[in-house]
Amino acid sequence: MHMQSSHWSSTASTSALAPSGAVGAALGGGRGEGARTAPLRVDAQRNLEHVLRAAREVFGELGYGAPMEDVARRARVGVGTVYRRFPSKDVLVRRIAEEETSRLTDQARTALGQEDEPWSALSRFLRTSVASGAGRLLPPQVLRVGVAEDDGESVPVEAARVPQQRTQPGSGELRLVPEDGPTAAVDDNGATALLEVVGRLVERAREAGELRADVSVSDVLLVIATAAPSLPDPAQQAAASARLLDILLEGLRSRPS
Repeated sequence: MHMQSSHWSSTASTSALAPSGAVGAALGGGRGEGARTAPLRVDAQRNLEHVLRAAREVFGELGYGAPMEDVARRARVGVGTVYRRFPSKDVLVRRIAEEETSRLTDQARTALGQEDEPWSALSRFLRTSVASGAGRLLPPQVLRVGVAEDDGESVPVEAARVPQQRTQPGSGELRLVPEDGPTAAVDDNGATALLEVVGRLVERAREAGELRADVSVSDVLLVIATAAPSLPDPAQQAAASARLLDILLEGLRSRPS
């Protein structure tokens, strides 16, 4: 798993390699192509799709610290082509992270809407998400969930006891821990929506007595991130993910005392 928070750092030195004029391009919603109003040419659209696919693969395998040159090589385009679409690495990272967060949110909503039994809904969401490999691209801000204390301060999960997260009466509200630096502009609304819908899956399973009382929303997201290893052989990767998820699900499930 390559999702260390250090991979989520600013890449000013990398963006300095961008062609002149690219860095000054107008951005919309944190995306390099947001200000474009005219439709892309067929070849430009094809290049964009290749870059996005390559970025998902490279960041999924190496983490968000992978250089833009690796993305360009995987997409079989020049690095200048990548920078014309995404003036800095932060812009590309935000695009990929936001898309993955949105995809996970949709998967969680589908599980909620199509599974009446709480444990089936939670396990379906986990299996679908792990099988899609989404966990390798989860933004660290989604994993860094904190507990809001009475004084309004947010304590990182690492400094808080897990049972205090949505498990005890009077506990603090679950919310995002703010990120520092330019990557803090990642779509917080999308991340909050993901936490909210996964929280509903967790609450339903807990209230049904099928989920351990000390399991939090961040624990469930950590399962997705952990159970999505990157292996060179696709068949081995699928088998390893399925086996690891079976073990983790057993650890999450409540057992009669």
